[in-house]
Amino acid sequence: MSTSELGLPMAVPAQAVPVQNLPARVRIYEVGARDGLQNEKGTVPTEVKAEFIRRLADSGLTTIEATSFVHPKWVPQLADAEQLFPQVADLPVALPVLVPNERGLERALTLGARHVAVFASATESFAKANLNRTVDESLAMFDPVVNRAKAANLTVRGYISMCFGDPWEGPVPVHQVVRVCKALMDMGCDELSLGDTIGVATPGHVQALLAELNEEGLPTSALGVHFHDTYGQALSNTLAALQHGVSTVDASAGGLGGCPYAKSATGNLATEDLVWMLQGLGIDTGVDLGRLTATSVWMAGQLGRPSPSRTVKALGKTTQSHQE
Repeated sequence: MSTSELGLPMAVPAQAVPVQNLPARVRIYEVGARDGLQNEKGTVPTEVKAEFIRRLADSGLTTIEATSFVHPKWVPQLADAEQLFPQVADLPVALPVLVPNERGLERALTLGARHVAVFASATESFAKANLNRTVDESLAMFDPVVNRAKAANLTVRGYISMCFGDPWEGPVPVHQVVRVCKALMDMGCDELSLGDTIGVATPGHVQALLAELNEEGLPTSALGVHFHDTYGQALSNTLAALQHGVSTVDASAGGLGGCPYAKSATGNLATEDLVWMLQGLGIDTGVDLGRLTATSVWMAGQLGRPSPSRTVKALGKTTQSHQE
């Protein structure tokens, strides 16, 4: 039988085969518009960013990190936060923003932001590179930010970077990460995001950290995970976290992103790859994979390069075959 008789190839969906003891639903914390675009060499026009966020919302994502109120000198790619946020504030989704200090929080409050995040480090080297402070000095800086945000009835997320390895210090001891996590929760953070900034985590390490956090009184329900795919471990690490009960997973549409202060960091876990795996596990996300893929294809066109997401590449090829 010839290829023509078989017809054009179709996109075969992931067959849902549930696995016991995994969450029934996962909240995807989409970071592409902030963590993804902050690492671009050039500046993406504000209108393109706004359209990107709108398309992400249209795909069914309900938490979309919009931008950062870091000083433009440090992250010029997100210098348009005041212009961007009002363009998307009407969307019926949560739009968290990163605030590094009280000045950043003030800017966010002025625009009506209801969800904010602070960005801490588990290591001294990265705290110095990213915040020009020691770990303890950075925590002291975040304390009034978190207190004021909570007083204004905002939800607060605490990011912890370098939870599994640091390019200057090497492997990071679990107890060192736990100390920073406890400090942020004691301040009043509603949830924490455990960041594998340079992508060196493996599943056993992930579960060991989660178990230690639980032993120290931090509930799994307050924990999210944020993996980079440097060594191709982001999905396996995510599955290990799901097996532990984690139900909040950070991901970036199209696999955008890295880290401007850690050059060995490659892209984030691609949201499409995550959704494909979760669909195969029978886990609900509320995300339309077709619309999400189309959004990442569109954004890749805006950036002038293909998406590194394997799912985007696979579905994009099938879509192209049907259009030819």
